[in-house]
Amino acid sequence: MSSTIMSSTTKALAEYLAELPLIAILRGIQPDEAIAVGQALFDAGFRIIEVPLNSPAPLQSIAKLADAFGGQALIGAGTVLRVEAVDQVAAANGRLIVMPHGDGTVIRRAKALNLYCLPGVATPTEAFAALAAGADGLKMFPGEMLLPAAVKAWRAVLPPGLALFPVGGITLDAMATYRAAGASGFGLGSALYKPGMTALEVGQRAAAFVTAWRQIET
Repeated sequence: MSSTIMSSTTKALAEYLAELPLIAILRGIQPDEAIAVGQALFDAGFRIIEVPLNSPAPLQSIAKLADAFGGQALIGAGTVLRVEAVDQVAAANGRLIVMPHGDGTVIRRAKALNLYCLPGVATPTEAFAALAAGADGLKMFPGEMLLPAAVKAWRAVLPPGLALFPVGGITLDAMATYRAAGASGFGLGSALYKPGMTALEVGQRAAAFVTAWRQIET
């Protein structure tokens, strides 16, 4: 992983993470809502947004978000399960591939297209396999099962500086304990966005998460 950490793609990813290492997961968003919700997130400080591919017309939402915010934010897809889906995300100008699993063929395709890739892993064995395939960081999934003690244990054996993102069940109250254990940031799903929420509601939740993160880091 050390060679990956030093790659140009990961340096750029690190810049987004330095601004705010929270990933907005917009599962279920409609394309006609994407710009308003994306603006609310951006205004709150978010710089990484993923649209899971099991959302309605996800590639349209990704394309709209990339067109509106791609110059200043990292836009991509979650729930990427197959190699062909990586190609579709790239065609929509998405630059981030987030997966619930650690399929090496999907990871390698993402890296071949110069996309950032955060595969999902649940064990150290899966973590090291994903890194060997070229992952830029790791999505610790599901977060409800991988408690802060697991983050601390993984930190003892994984490469220093590796980005670790617990995803699943992350709340405002949970972040500080995970961060103290070694989490680099978080993927935020239903605690941040649920289908039917207004852009104003999303912005308010986003601001609360940003405030909580800033307080942890001070």
